[in-house]
Amino acid sequence: MNAEHALVELVSPDGKPLGSSTVDEAHVGEGLLHRAFSVLLFDSEGRTLLQRRSATKTRFPLRWANACCGHPAPGEDVVAAATRRLAEELGVRGIDLAPVGILTYAAADQATGRVEREYDHVLVGRVRSGLTSTPDPAEVASLRWVAPSAVLDDLSGTRSAEYAPWLPGVLRIALASTGEAP
Repeated sequence: MNAEHALVELVSPDGKPLGSSTVDEAHVGEGLLHRAFSVLLFDSEGRTLLQRRSATKTRFPLRWANACCGHPAPGEDVVAAATRRLAEELGVRGIDLAPVGILTYAAADQATGRVEREYDHVLVGRVRSGLTSTPDPAEVASLRWVAPSAVLDDLSGTRSAEYAPWLPGVLRIALASTGEAP
């Protein structure tokens, strides 16, 4: 099935399920608030894994983002959906993910005319340094491990347009959960 035809769960501002929509329908016009997740992986050196989204993404292509993002199907457990997407996007398995917060945001992508309007569950996983992954090139253009402080510096400077608009919020939530001040 085309990913744009998959169903997402529409939610109220406090995260209560309201129904469903296709991915495509949820990301046009003003957008429909829907459930999503953002996975941040940290290694033993405290670095976080960033992915550069593929050029074929319908929203924010070629922007740097957290390790993995996606949408659970209506009624699907968020951790289970995120674990599945880690395997599909990065070829990474066996990582325990912990929910650490929620980011509700909206962002328009001027390049594609699409919009994100998400109730985003932030999940954190710990991995050993030297994690081996096999990214799906349809999803991921490249990967890099980076110190969170370097990302935050970029986000507050002239390089902010190189990053996905949700990254500042999800990174700050993840860092706060680890006891590291953003």
